[in-house]
Amino acid sequence: MADSSAQHRARTQRHKEVVDAKIAQASESRGVVLVHTGNGKGKSSAAFGMIARALGHNMRVGVVQFIKGSFSTGEEAFFRRFPEVEYHVMGDGFTWETQDKQRDIASAQAAWNLACDMLRNPDIALVVLDEINIALKLRYIEIEQVLEALRNRPAKQHVVLTGRAAPDALIEYADTVTEMRPVKHAFDMGIQAQKGIEL
Repeated sequence: MADSSAQHRARTQRHKEVVDAKIAQASESRGVVLVHTGNGKGKSSAAFGMIARALGHNMRVGVVQFIKGSFSTGEEAFFRRFPEVEYHVMGDGFTWETQDKQRDIASAQAAWNLACDMLRNPDIALVVLDEINIALKLRYIEIEQVLEALRNRPAKQHVVLTGRAAPDALIEYADTVTEMRPVKHAFDMGIQAQKGIEL
């Protein structure tokens, strides 16, 4: 049986009180670290959605893409239109494509050096380190280097780190962690990567 109007009001009022209490407790204002990980689609896409949100608030954004780099993407083409976005594609492509470990390590180190510059710049409000988790998993970059840079970044700066297999130490340090879980994917059914969806 459906709730009566009075029951519905009482239930939603209790819900509102719980939500309002949580909002009242959240009094700290500072930069946050977010990790998007897991085997499902959407880790980078979510980060790029946050870039759009930041631009809506007139914030400056820095993007460093690790690993990726062998093909152009819609998000790169779009965000390069904005002078507020500093966008760098630093990878040479996925590791199964490059098949050159030393080159991949050199690319990851160059990307990390650029990321460090952004993580020291108080004028950049949001830093997106796309696919850095893969570089960490493969030990192309050491997790302690990353944690130290995150600890010492400007107090109001937000950072998003994406990629599968985020290290436990990074998950523990981060303020918000989301794990993408695959349920179905068109690629598994033989459908090519599509512009505007994966590319």
